[in-house]
Amino acid sequence: MTDKQLPIIHDRRDLGDRKMLQVEQLDLEFSNGERRLYYRMKTHGLGAVIIVPMLDDDTVLLAREYACGLHHYEVGLPKGRLEKGESIIEAAQREMKEEIGYGAANLVELTRLSLAPGYMTHVTHIVLARELFPEKLEGDEPEELEVVPWPIADLAGLTAREDCTEGRTIAALYIARDFLQRETSGD
Repeated sequence: MTDKQLPIIHDRRDLGDRKMLQVEQLDLEFSNGERRLYYRMKTHGLGAVIIVPMLDDDTVLLAREYACGLHHYEVGLPKGRLEKGESIIEAAQREMKEEIGYGAANLVELTRLSLAPGYMTHVTHIVLARELFPEKLEGDEPEELEVVPWPIADLAGLTAREDCTEGRTIAALYIARDFLQRETSGD
């Protein structure tokens, strides 16, 4: 991998503000002298977490939740934004308790994902949660979420369903499954 010099930002301009996203125009100059305008969506906030809650060594807990973008119910991992002053682990703990009614004694951040790094600033942190215990917090969901236990060994079956399409959920599950397999095999 080569270390390329990042483009020089000559100007930044906000092009409008919405509740969740803000469009920013960047006037960039690349190392070869080329100059271009780029546009990116800046998210408000500090990023997000997505949690892979393992009920036991073989079972992950998913939540069925209304997905406004597709106007259907989607099965996915608990997730949510980081609140001010909250660590990634604290946010993961809170979101699990709000969405699936469990906390975890063992939480570890595995990695982070970007959604569309070519034009978005948003980052989601993947957190693996083990040693679960029942504990419910009031969340901001308009209705109770259904908890769906699923064998982590059957991710192909899960992603074949019409109600499991969210990319962060799918990526986080495969990353966690591979992490757990390496841990078990001692690699």
